[in-house]
Amino acid sequence: MADDHKMFVQGMANILKKESDFDIAGIFTGSKQVLDYLRQHKVDLLITDMNMPGMDGLGLIQELKKISVPIKIIVLSMYDDEEIFRNCVKQGVSAYVLKNADPEELVFTIHEVMEDRHIMDFQHVLYQAEDNPFDHLDGYALKFRLSKREFEILRFIAKGKTNKEIAEFLHLSVHTVETHRKHIHSKLNVSTSAELIKKAIDMGLG
Repeated sequence: MADDHKMFVQGMANILKKESDFDIAGIFTGSKQVLDYLRQHKVDLLITDMNMPGMDGLGLIQELKKISVPIKIIVLSMYDDEEIFRNCVKQGVSAYVLKNADPEELVFTIHEVMEDRHIMDFQHVLYQAEDNPFDHLDGYALKFRLSKREFEILRFIAKGKTNKEIAEFLHLSVHTVETHRKHIHSKLNVSTSAELIKKAIDMGLG
């Protein structure tokens, strides 16, 4: 992980360490440190900020390509800017996540990237930037710990949409929607689709 804001990157690292299948290889505050480390160590994934002193995130990505380091890259940025996003696409970035996104969004994105399922889509970035959609739920979101994406999918489920219809609307794979749906079932403690729809309607989402 690379970010010049020590408190932010350490906080994100602490969140990711809670995931049993993640192992933090290193936390760095500058691009040169990252390059020096990756020249000597094999790492699966780099999560990097765009703004860093000396060499910025795009410069770091370009340097990694020059020395042919085989690594997947997620950009973690404060900018919901389409031009910056497209520059990342050109450089082969695997995913682009906003810093104000729900931490579960980053965890989900890491899993998608590592399983070669995540699609770079600017609409997904805009989705992350939206105002919190939980404001009208009177504590349901906190109670069930639903991420923004899970809540969005739950709204579609409450309206009777199929996984395929949800996937098409949100520009996701059907597999991704199915995975989210399993998480929603677990968090809401329901075992059938009928129970899930009833729970969603009871929450005022129908």
